[in-house]
Amino acid sequence: MRIRSRWLLVAAVLTLAGAGIYYSTRPQAIPVTLATVERGPVERTVANTRAATVTACRRARLAPQSGGQIARLLVREGDRVREGQVLLELWSDDRRAQVHLAQDQLNAARARADQACLAADQARRDADRARQLREERFVSQEAVERANSQARTQAAACTAARADARQAQAAVSVAQAELSRQTLRAPFDGVVAEVTGELGEFTTPSPPGIPTPPAVDLIDDSCLYVTAPIDEVDAPAIRLGMPARISVDAFPGRSFPAHVRRIAPYVLDVEKQARTVDVEAEFDDPRTTGALLVGYSADVEIVLDARAGVPRLPTAAIQEGSRVLRYRPEDGRLEDRRVQTGLSNWQFTEVTAGLDPGDRVVLSLERAGVAAGARVTPQPPAGNGAAATPR
Repeated sequence: MRIRSRWLLVAAVLTLAGAGIYYSTRPQAIPVTLATVERGPVERTVANTRAATVTACRRARLAPQSGGQIARLLVREGDRVREGQVLLELWSDDRRAQVHLAQDQLNAARARADQACLAADQARRDADRARQLREERFVSQEAVERANSQARTQAAACTAARADARQAQAAVSVAQAELSRQTLRAPFDGVVAEVTGELGEFTTPSPPGIPTPPAVDLIDDSCLYVTAPIDEVDAPAIRLGMPARISVDAFPGRSFPAHVRRIAPYVLDVEKQARTVDVEAEFDDPRTTGALLVGYSADVEIVLDARAGVPRLPTAAIQEGSRVLRYRPEDGRLEDRRVQTGLSNWQFTEVTAGLDPGDRVVLSLERAGVAAGARVTPQPPAGNGAAATPR
């Protein structure tokens, strides 16, 4: 009995030692982040390849129609102006003098026209009396003809004088037009983005083919849209009116509903860059753009197709060949699964076969040792996580 007890004790010690060695040397479970296959909306989208830009529907880089010295500068950068408001005036004393001279000449021409037309009326009345007197044989036929000729002459003089007055009026209009060229007015309501020049400086309009800084850069910020360069491969699928989402770098975590308002009819070929097509996205509600500034960098995501209530998983969980690592809760190990997918974007992918709602797949594929057959332990995601539902 003593010998048997001794052997049982030895066997127990060896068993415990073997178990200790096994548990101390077996592979440790790898902590992984999991995401649950769930039902929800999935969209197929395209986005800009380079930074998009918030643009104003109307922007005018203004300069006077003629060059000259700035005499009055009535706005500063950041000022809000109304349509027709004077922005600046050039020195124009000479043109004002020309307007006054033309006005005086017009007044003189009108006076001459009044004088000539009064004389024509008198000559017509004289001719009428001469005809009456001829009927009563008080004057000769020669006197009647002279009176008629004088009436026609005076009528022609009246017509000519009135034509001179109209010509003088046209000269006034020309002088006033020349004077108006010295004044720069706002073509629409907006905000002054930039003013180039100071009082006393000379400003000139841009010669053809030679761009120069505008005297006043005016922006209508009541209407904004975003110009986004879309890869030429994605552009054929885009149609006018398609829904879109605009995100602005200055407002992280916020998106603005929009729609496609224009697709450029040509491909933009920029050296050392991918060929793109400019697509314009317009905000659905202009009232939401009050905090946006023209020139902000933005991103546009255009929705090509959408489905609601379909099984989906995070796109980041899918490996090459449409394969995922499914977590088996019964033994804590991973198994390789091939899935069939439908609509997809950078965030979610629709699952049409291979997984069921409630299945959990690995998100942290980059961790060492994560592979089919590995023993893992689920851990909470870092931070608030992605848009998936990690477990």
